[in-house]
Formats: sequence, structure tokens, C-alpha cells
Amino acid sequence: MYGLVLVASRMTQSEKLLRELIAIPSVNPAFVPAGDPNAGEERVAEFLAAEARKAGLEIERQRVFPGRANVLARLLPKQKSAQRILLAPHLDTVGVSDEKSFGPRAKNGRLYGRGACDTKGNVAMMLAALVFLARSRRRPSHTEIVFAGLVDEENGQTGSRVLAASKFKADLAIVGEPTELRVVTAHKGDLWLELEAQGKSAHGARPELGRNAVHAMAKIVDLLETDYAAQLRRRRHPLLGYPTVNVGSIAGGTQPNIVPARCAISIDRRTLPGETELTVRREIRALLRRRRQKASFRNVKAAECLPMETSFDLPLVRQFLSSVGQQQPAGVDFFCDASVLSAGGIPSVVFGAGNIAQAHTADEWISLRSLESGTRFLTRFLESLP
Repeated sequence: MYGLVLVASRMTQSEKLLRELIAIPSVNPAFVPAGDPNAGEERVAEFLAAEARKAGLEIERQRVFPGRANVLARLLPKQKSAQRILLAPHLDTVGVSDEKSFGPRAKNGRLYGRGACDTKGNVAMMLAALVFLARSRRRPSHTEIVFAGLVDEENGQTGSRVLAASKFKADLAIVGEPTELRVVTAHKGDLWLELEAQGKSAHGARPELGRNAVHAMAKIVDLLETDYAAQLRRRRHPLLGYPTVNVGSIAGGTQPNIVPARCAISIDRRTLPGETELTVRREIRALLRRRRQKASFRNVKAAECLPMETSFDLPLVRQFLSSVGQQQPAGVDFFCDASVLSAGGIPSVVFGAGNIAQAHTADEWISLRSLESGTRFLTRFLESLP
């Protein structure tokens, strides 16, 4: 019923697409030197546009950066559109330590290569399902389906931010990320904060004349990683568990024989729905005051990475859950484009083949069985639309 077109070797269309996508490097330019030949999503976008045109889909390019654009492929309904579904995977990957990662390799039911799991597998899954539908008699009569290959998810989510800012509307977005084929309706947000402690410099031979900022910050680091982390573990979300804190870097001082006058740390704070940067800053300040520690937040400009939560009582979400055979939705710890689209007014869920544990690893892989099951589930849902 949902079988896709097979090539002579019995390779499915989604596997064939994934092999070709892996072989086209699309490393986010933020992770490689300027001019790196593997940087940018443009070649992958052009390949996808060509594949979509073959199936008769309408193509639109949405400029995000010079030489980097979202690619949109539209399947228009047979009659007047009553609703719109958005399929939204991202096209960029992280970098590689070995150029061989751009060569797809199959072994023991797995396909290896950069992006196999995060998230070219889901690019292939979504486009294969849409192309199959475009060539099928089961094409929806009143539902427009848009595939949007988004750029820059791995760095600043600029592709999804541009799409949301364009006032693009949809009744449901399915964001392609490795969720082990679970429909995810909630994910955590992410805040990056910097704290700075001030001291007083002095000669290393007379440290009592100074005030050591590194020592002061060491106490704060311990406080955040123990008392504050324990405080966060007392909060619970039914799908996401508790929020977390991690001190990821520390910098202070100039040389061993000078008492350091300043020290700064960077903090990764994973947030739950309802938490904001303002509330997080307030509670950390309150904790420092109670423990008589002094430090101030440095203003670091970063795009908002808000937590996401979509009601699973929405009819389309319920319908998608039913198509996947899932009774209850799931939640994930990682942040993705779903938050941006949701904040832009598009009810969003996350769904895809693969396991996030394989993302960004040196031997990244995806199960081919998972890839094909995901394609069948998604095709079943799209075929069920009016």
C-alpha cells in the first residue's frame, strides 16, 4: 500500500536519496574555515529542488544568507486548499574529522556517513514520502503539503527564523529530527549565559594584597553544579523531566605570578516550558545573594532558544499519533527548529528516523529499517489527509 519505487538493486527511494545526500557535503559554514569546499547547503538545496521538480512539485527559494537559501517544494491539492502541512528538516550538518565521512557506506542494515542521522535521513524520508504522494492517486484533495529544507539549524536556526518571520502559515509542522520514530510534542529550550566575578590584582608574592577572582568563581561553579542543580531536579515536566545546568567553560587571569582580577564562566541552562531568560537570571542572582557570592551577568547577544510544547489534543497531532501507532506523545532534551516555528504561530511536532545518540559522532549512522518505517508512517499520515 505504501511501497515506494524500488531501483533494480531493491534499494528504496528514501535510501537512494539519502546516499546521494550524504555524498553532497553541506557543513554549516560556522564550523569550518572560510572558503572550505565542504561548507554551505546550496548544492544539497539544488539537488533537492531538481528531484522535486521531476515529481511536478512547485519550487521556491527563500534567501537566508548570501549563497544560502531555504528550498521549498509544494504539493498543491487537487481542489481548493483547506489546510497546509509543513515538512521541515534541516540541510546543514556539523563538520567531519575524516573526509571519508562524506562517502555513504552500508553495513549490517545501517547506512553510515555525515548527516545520515542528523538529519539527512529525515530529509530523504520526507521528500520520498512527498514525491510518492505526488505520483499517487491518493493525493489529498484539500491539503497543501510543503517540504521546507532549512539552512543553519546547527548554528543559529536562521533558516527557520527567516521562514517564521515571513509570516508563513501552516496548520501543522513536522520537524525532521532523529526521534526513533516517536512523535515529540515538547522539547527543552537552551540558554547560554555568562557570569563574571571581579577581584583585585596583586603580585603573586603578596597574594594577601589582592582578591582572587578565580577563587571566587570556583566557589560559584561549585554552587551551580551542586546546590543549583539539585534545586532544578525538584522541578518536573511530564514529558521532559527536569531542567539542567552545566558550566561549560571558565577563563580568568593572565599568568601564575599575578593575582587574577577577573574570571568569567559560560553556562548552558536547559529550560522547561514556562521558564524564560529573565526568570533564570533572577533565580541565579537570588542564589548568589543567599550564599553571599558576588558575580554579574555579562550581556551576550544570542537568538532565543525557547522550549517548545504543542498540545497533543490538536486534531492533526492526534491524527499523526494514530498514523504512527503511538498512544501518547514524547518529549526530548535537545533544541531544534520546532521551537522557532512554534513561536512563529505554527503548531509543531518533531518526528524522524534515527537516534540522537548517533548525531555528530565520527561514525554517524542510521538504521535503514528505521528510515523505511519512517517513510511508511509519514506516507500513511499524508495519505489520510483530506
